[in-house]
Amino acid sequence: MSDRPTSATDARRAAVALLDKVLGEGLLLSECQAQVLDKLEPADRARAQRLTLEVLRSLERADRVLQKHLRKPPALFVRNALRLGTVELCSGGAAHGVVNDIVNLVARHRRHGQLKGLVNAVLRKVAEEGPAEWAKLRVPRLPKWLRSPLAQAWGSEAMLGIEAAHLRGAPLDLSAKPGVDLSALGGGLTPTGSLRLEEAGQVSALPGFERGDWWVQDAAAALPARILNAQPGERVLDLCAAPGGKTLQMAASGADVTAVDISEGRLARLRENLARTGLSANVIAGDVMAQSGQYDAVLLDAPCSATGTIRRHPDLPHAKDGAGFGVLIELQAQMLAHAWTLVKPGGRLVYCTCSLLPDEGECQIEDALEMFPEARVGDGVRMLEGIDASWITEEGGLRLRPDYWPEVGGMDGFYMAELVKADV
Repeated sequence: MSDRPTSATDARRAAVALLDKVLGEGLLLSECQAQVLDKLEPADRARAQRLTLEVLRSLERADRVLQKHLRKPPALFVRNALRLGTVELCSGGAAHGVVNDIVNLVARHRRHGQLKGLVNAVLRKVAEEGPAEWAKLRVPRLPKWLRSPLAQAWGSEAMLGIEAAHLRGAPLDLSAKPGVDLSALGGGLTPTGSLRLEEAGQVSALPGFERGDWWVQDAAAALPARILNAQPGERVLDLCAAPGGKTLQMAASGADVTAVDISEGRLARLRENLARTGLSANVIAGDVMAQSGQYDAVLLDAPCSATGTIRRHPDLPHAKDGAGFGVLIELQAQMLAHAWTLVKPGGRLVYCTCSLLPDEGECQIEDALEMFPEARVGDGVRMLEGIDASWITEEGGLRLRPDYWPEVGGMDGFYMAELVKADV
């Protein structure tokens, strides 16, 4: 990636703007990236995204390094510029280029330009002392609103492992069309069979992308469709389908797939991936609760807190505070109950969420088993290859966490379970 001054400056300016929106306005990166990054060159866009994610993952460390050099926190824009500079300097960035760029960035700001001297002085001290301090700092912790319920659910030792996984970030996992040889990509296979690349670079430039040989999909996210195990000719309904990895998996099996999502914008990406891979599905923009009919199999990837994806989306714990989780949990229960009515007798349903909160996973299936007397837990979870038996939960679902597979790069947090309807 280019380190030309203008290129680096553009990327750093964009990164600070994104930090302002996440930490100042409570926006998720998915809600504000486009407007900030659209005018950048692809390499600068990628660099800005990487820098933003690195700062969000290491925010606690950056603030601890900076606090000894600041009498009081400056305005958010200046503070975020300092955070960015600190993370870069403490991660091996060249002091001259980083300091000068951040100082110039602040100097050009209409309201805070007079603080360029402060920024220069602070970052020069950080360049001298920061790297040694950085190495001694603890792994950044999640905010209390999220850390407390997760520690209660999984224990303090697991919590430390989850936070360590968040700091490491995530490799790139790929799912392939049946029979496709991905050896040209290098990398290695996860225990469950996904291809994992540690340093992927630009995804669209990888071998096989244009041919549609594969798609990006975390190893954990690939498992619900494998549990469902759609067969050729089966009528399968994929609810909350976008961005479409599970749709592609089931379409590749030869099933007759209908993919439903309420977001037309998110469905655009699904349609693009179908076109690229040459796979087909009936795509519907609509509300899950408005769907009707009878299907051999239904997959419901319910809207959730996304707390299992923080290693990929470190903005989430900073932008949100958990206030809306209760509404999500109720919506999940309603969707699950409706999805069950769409399963024909003898059919099956897989419910999943990318959440670490038991209320969005284990508890939903426990309630469903009480509510639906004709339901039993299927064998799909136990038939999976590459999972540890200890991950299978009391009610028969599968609980995945970011601290699993630490030696090969972890996985997203997920919950999934299969329910089979009695054939009456």
